[in-house]
Amino acid sequence: MTPQAAPISATAPRRRKLWEVLEALGRPKVGLMLALGFSSGLPFMLIGNTLGFWLADAGVKLAAIGLLSWVGLTYSVKFVWGAMVDRIRAPIFSGLGRRRGWMLVSQLLAGAGLIAMGLVDPKAQLAWLVAAALVAAVGAAVQDTAMDAWRIESAADPEELGLMTAAYNLGYRFALILTEAIILMVAKRLGWPLAYVLYGAGMGVGVIAVVFAREPARADAVMEDKSRAAHEKPAQGVLDAIAGPIVAFFRAHGLGMAALMLAAITFYHLCDYMRGPMSNPFYKALDIDKDVIGWTRLFVGTPGSFVGITLGGISALRLGVMRSLLIGALLQPLAIGAFALLGWHGGDWTLAAAGPFELTAFEAIMAFDAFAISYSGVALISYMSTLTSLGYTATQYALLTSALAWTGKILKGFSGAIVEALEPGRTLLDAYALFYVLSAALGLPAILLCLVLSARQKQAHASD
Repeated sequence: MTPQAAPISATAPRRRKLWEVLEALGRPKVGLMLALGFSSGLPFMLIGNTLGFWLADAGVKLAAIGLLSWVGLTYSVKFVWGAMVDRIRAPIFSGLGRRRGWMLVSQLLAGAGLIAMGLVDPKAQLAWLVAAALVAAVGAAVQDTAMDAWRIESAADPEELGLMTAAYNLGYRFALILTEAIILMVAKRLGWPLAYVLYGAGMGVGVIAVVFAREPARADAVMEDKSRAAHEKPAQGVLDAIAGPIVAFFRAHGLGMAALMLAAITFYHLCDYMRGPMSNPFYKALDIDKDVIGWTRLFVGTPGSFVGITLGGISALRLGVMRSLLIGALLQPLAIGAFALLGWHGGDWTLAAAGPFELTAFEAIMAFDAFAISYSGVALISYMSTLTSLGYTATQYALLTSALAWTGKILKGFSGAIVEALEPGRTLLDAYALFYVLSAALGLPAILLCLVLSARQKQAHASD
């Protein structure tokens, strides 16, 4: 491997004083990452679970809702988008550089797709809605690919990479609040179409961040060298674009360890992907009002998410990435399986009360779920961000995220059909409960793979 392709170091940063941490949080790149994280998170639910709520409101069948989730497969071929943003300059905005140019093009594409979704009737024009959602999904996936490369390549050191990753997650989580919780209240008052138009315009936040961002010069220089080499030897350039990132990854980590890493990443969020499209239809079946769901996500799920993000980052620093990954793998199926209790009970119920205040089962489960998913997400992103090589950043990170998303996004397309298949002889809520148990069980392979990966890494370190 050439020095240019060396993996980013995963060495833990030295312990900083409080004033140094606060000063670091004020770095321009960290602030821009907050806005870019928001732009990344905005389309995700609008072409996923939130779209399922809109379609359920419109009377679209569960099987169709599940199948429509396959537009998210655009995230599963990020290696294609990675090769594109690594090797080809963005149309129209190429003067901004590879990373910024592609971020801007993709943000405009995603925003246009979301606005177009708001202009069609899902019941009468479902095919057009699918087409608009696909446009938004392609834009969102390309944006994430270019953005991940910009985040990794712009970081001056592992500490700054950690700060930028945390800022990204905070921005992303804020976008999820708007697209999971607030949008339900907006849709109840303004209707789903206008809500989607307004949210599509919200992609402008990312556009502004791109304008103020700087292109990572060192990475851009490496990509320019590769472009010149490709022009001199086109066949070798094509081969390097296709096979280079994979060869470099396996060379850096070894065949067995690299395969184990990819397997662990593939199964890590599988249980969460599977239950995704059925979450909002399940809440609707529980007869929980949109405002209640929205306020619960906002005032219960949001604190749980922020605690998960914070503890995920602290855990990765204090306990190490592998231990954090294992904890996240354990937390996810527990949180997802807990939703089955609501289905078996037949609805929400009060867990504790003190005067006018009460804690319901729905609120407690939502808080734990938000914490578990956020914790595990930060741990996984921190881990994957250390595995890439300069010169192949976009493609390699895209390969890792594609491994993460591919299986889950395919399987979740069958989620609605599974619930419908489980319903004969049961109530709909009992079918949902069993579905959540089955989804939670999909988290078991991730736990086992994380244990094996941790043991293998300990052996490798012991032999060094």
